[in-house]
Amino acid sequence: MSIRRYYSWALALVLLDQISKLSAYEYLGGIGNSVDINEYFRLTFVHNYGAAFSFLADQGGWQRYFLSGVSATAGIVITVWMFKTPLKYKFKLISLTLILSGAVGNMIDRIVNGFVIDFIELHYQTFYWPIFNFADIFISLGVLLLIIVDWKK
Repeated sequence: MSIRRYYSWALALVLLDQISKLSAYEYLGGIGNSVDINEYFRLTFVHNYGAAFSFLADQGGWQRYFLSGVSATAGIVITVWMFKTPLKYKFKLISLTLILSGAVGNMIDRIVNGFVIDFIELHYQTFYWPIFNFADIFISLGVLLLIIVDWKK
């Protein structure tokens, strides 16, 4: 398998993320609209103007450019890192693919919309996890896998 396959998977995951956000918008119809799936899971359409857990969301707009720059820089660094990683390190390449696709997916939102579209809401009784999207899942899984892969060395 060549490195191109990992880049192709990253592109496919970015497309999945963008299609899911468009579908959430089409299905839910706007900010704050929700649909209960079950007692723990709900789809709720929100705009996130900040980073993870809405960090910096209330900063007046400069964070859009800052976070877009961080995502672009991370995307370039990860792309080069992947290119330099030997193909025998499959799990490291998979983890970097996940992180890259998540960073690019959320960067596209910030550049095009000025915010990230989030819509997946998990909760249990009175505990509500911050609303997130597939790009966030990709980043989280990628970082977790990267930690496990590097920890096992």
